[in-house]
Amino acid sequence: MKTWIAGLVLSMPVLFFGPTSVFAEYVINLQGAAVFTEKNDIRIPGDSGTKFSLSDDLSADTEYTGRLEAGYIHNAKDYFGIVVAPLSVDSHGRVDRNIDYAGTTFAAGTDLKATFRFDSYRLTWRRKLVSRDDLDVWLGVSGNIRDAAITVEGGGQKAEKTNTGFVPLINFLLDWRFAKPWSFRAAGDALVGPQGRAEDMLFAMQYDVSATTKVFAGYRILEGGADNDEVYTFSLFHYAVAGMEVRY
Repeated sequence: MKTWIAGLVLSMPVLFFGPTSVFAEYVINLQGAAVFTEKNDIRIPGDSGTKFSLSDDLSADTEYTGRLEAGYIHNAKDYFGIVVAPLSVDSHGRVDRNIDYAGTTFAAGTDLKATFRFDSYRLTWRRKLVSRDDLDVWLGVSGNIRDAAITVEGGGQKAEKTNTGFVPLINFLLDWRFAKPWSFRAAGDALVGPQGRAEDMLFAMQYDVSATTKVFAGYRILEGGADNDEVYTFSLFHYAVAGMEVRY
């Protein structure tokens, strides 16, 4: 899947505009982050399983992850890009009651290990709505393919719920150059609907190392979930983020 998405974004300039224009600009954004879990509540099946928390009933590890954002800007106003954002968080502990999860019952007091995996692959288009010396504002849409799984094991048993699906999201990006070479960025994808909600937003301070390269550090919030007969899951993660963006 990663190879297919990368190939698609590299072909976008030709697909949409023909041979690459002199106004074309490529963007590579690499991030690393420490991930902290505030909330991770699950019940599977959503209408009959046991509701428990991977962060309160169990103890969630601090995890480390990376993110790749790569894209193409046409005529300084239309951005087409991809995001590859893996996430996997392990939790450990014992629960003082029976846990019915995905058709398997884990007895009270069993040593449990749970793994929450939520990998995102996104295709994004956004357009620049505001272009000033000190401010850029972009707005668009993302198509998010989620590849998710929650695994619980212990006492010689193992149960897993997997889910792969597509979610449309509203995409935005704001760059405020308040004191060059320093700037502030707010960016992300979000949507709230009857089926659930999702928010993935970054707030970061940036420093221009050169005309084509910037480094940044900040905070990302990842939150969302769904409540239906099949699954109940709501999570909240905090990221301490650092990274680099290069344009060429």
